[in-house]
Parts: sequence; C-alpha cells; structure tokens
Amino acid sequence: MITAEHLTRRYGALTAVDDVSFTSEPGRVTGFLGPNGAGKSTVMRMLVGLSRPTSGVARILGKPFAALPNPARHVGVLLDAAAQHTGRTGREILTLSALMTGVERRRVDEVLQIVGLTDREAARRVGTYSLGMRQRLGIANALLGDPEVLILDEPANGLDPGGIRWMRDLLADFAGKGGTVLLSSHLLGEIERVADDLVIIGGGRIVAQGSKEQLLARAGDRGLEELFFELTAGSARQEVVA
Repeated sequence: MITAEHLTRRYGALTAVDDVSFTSEPGRVTGFLGPNGAGKSTVMRMLVGLSRPTSGVARILGKPFAALPNPARHVGVLLDAAAQHTGRTGREILTLSALMTGVERRRVDEVLQIVGLTDREAARRVGTYSLGMRQRLGIANALLGDPEVLILDEPANGLDPGGIRWMRDLLADFAGKGGTVLLSSHLLGEIERVADDLVIIGGGRIVAQGSKEQLLARAGDRGLEELFFELTAGSARQEVVA
C-alpha cells in the first residue's frame, strides 16, 4: 500500500503541492492524472524520499521509503527514463543495480526478457537507445528486485502503440498478482484503459479521486474527458487526450 497524508511542498513563495492525500491499494492500478505542471512528479519524488515534504507524511508498505530495508527489493521506481548512464550498456546498468541490491545475476536476464530487450539491444550503450528503449530499460530496473510496489512516472512516453499495450498488460498482470501500482500520466485515454482507481491533481491539489467506475458515474454523459477538463480548468487540451 502507498499512502500520502497531507503532503505539501513549498519552494519559497511557490506552493507546488498543497495538502495532497490519497491511498494506492494492493491488487490495483492507481492512475495519478493531471496536466503537465500539476504537481504529479513532485508528489512522486516525496513518496520515494527524493524531495522532503514541507509538511505531511508519505508511507510505502507502512513506512517512509528511507526506512524500508533495501528499498529496491520492495519498491520499483521509474521517475525519469532519460536519467541513465549513457556510456554503459543496458545489461551493465542492470547488473550494477543487481550487485548493489543483492539480486541474483540471473534476474537480469529475466527482466530483459520481460521488457522485450534482446541480448543485442542489451549489449548496446544506452546513449544509442531510443526513448522507448530507455523506458523499457527503466521498467526492467524497477522490476529487478521483484518488488511489491511499482511507482512509475509517465512510463508510456516514447513507447509506440505496441509498447503501450505491452505496458498495460504488464501492469495489469503485476496488480493481478497482488502488487500495488501507482502510475502517473497526463494521457487521459491511456490511464482510463489501465487504471482501477483514479487520483486527479490540478494546481497542486487533489480535485477528485475514487474508483474509475465512481468517476465515470460522476462524469455521466459528459464522459471522463470533459470532467477532467472541468476539474483542471486552464490546462491545454492537447496535453491530455493523446
């Protein structure tokens, strides 16, 4: 389980995140939805201890992220697929992660197969990868420790339609085995397909949350897209409907 309790993050006079509370449950995919700049990434950074809340508490599996023993064995995180050493090969990056976290080396081959990176691709330097390949490598790294929780920020960026469908099936399978998934995106259509629950953020505040069925019922004949635009007024339409 992931819990955010009254998370607030201020940068001087700017309040980037304002009193955010929600829960992501085991066995379900929680879609964290909002326009670009709404505060999604800041919340996720607070969840995994990369940003300190001005106030509020974030817990994963009942503890702050930093208090988890060997966190990568419990929580798989992908916040920025581009933040990978471009001079190393994909296999080297995964092997180093395995050594640092005490994961058996055979797990590297397993996750490469899961994400669809071939031996030849894994032997290439990351600097030659497309964004979609970097996303797959980042997801492989998140899965490496066989975690109970996945926290993924915009993982569909750079994936082609086949890759997006693959990711959708991967996350559904992970949740189906009891895992907890928190998935952020500004792509409303993709989140609607994969998520069981939705948390919508706009201007740093939660503007709606609940099961997908509850929010669809609230939207009624208008549809979820129109409800989203109503709740996050001022966002650019083209940013969230692709």
